[in-house]
Amino acid sequence: MSNILEKIISDKRHGIEKYKKSYKVEDLKNKISSYKNYLNFKDKLKKNQISVIAEIKKASPSAGIIMENYDPKVIAKQYLNSGASCLSILTEENYFKGKLEHINEVKKEVKLPVLCKDFFIDPYQVYLAKSFGADAILIILAAIDEKTAKEIYRVAEELSINTIVEVHTDEEAKNALNFKNAIIGINNRNLKTLKTDIKTTYDLHKILINHTGPLICESGIKSEKEVEEITKKTKINNFLIGESLLKDLEKNSSLLKKIIQINT
Repeated sequence: MSNILEKIISDKRHGIEKYKKSYKVEDLKNKISSYKNYLNFKDKLKKNQISVIAEIKKASPSAGIIMENYDPKVIAKQYLNSGASCLSILTEENYFKGKLEHINEVKKEVKLPVLCKDFFIDPYQVYLAKSFGADAILIILAAIDEKTAKEIYRVAEELSINTIVEVHTDEEAKNALNFKNAIIGINNRNLKTLKTDIKTTYDLHKILINHTGPLICESGIKSEKEVEEITKKTKINNFLIGESLLKDLEKNSSLLKKIIQINT
């Protein structure tokens, strides 16, 4: 394998096949119809003030283990109290040490919409994610072909689950404009090399500026000053932040509160 993204996708294919043996689509549909705790993710992203999608994850390929004493419910409550608009929960098991079960566990404790942060490569995963309580799913354009992306998006629209279409290059940004109802996330991290560059947001927002839905700046945010600068230069006011917030929690600091208090 030439890069980490290819390794993750290869492993993900095997994981999906295991789920398919345990859960048929009809079983997942029944589970979805009986679940009463769905929230609108897109509606929580504010137009004229800072919104933070606070990420919950135990580990990542770039950082290794981030939190030893990892309890998603405790983290979610801290994020809620600090003013997060939404949550992003890593559910990929091998590289991020996540579980789908964490979504429903968190939503029993905290009333915030949840993004199922995973590598969606099969429309089946949309049913699976929603059956565990997800309010939004992620389509990473770097991870799949155009046909698969459109099919996953179609199923998400049918199931009334919000979609974040994630981009990192000019070409991906142009393609993302075809997903009219989607939230578009600009990922500053190159998933093939794991290198992060905030300049990606500055470059790609010029292509995405006329998208009618929300834009999100993802990855690499370390301070409220960076958020303020990005907002002033791009008018983007939605931020998905993970490692910086998680490390900040361990210090009992207030980075999240400082970010959402920025005037836009």
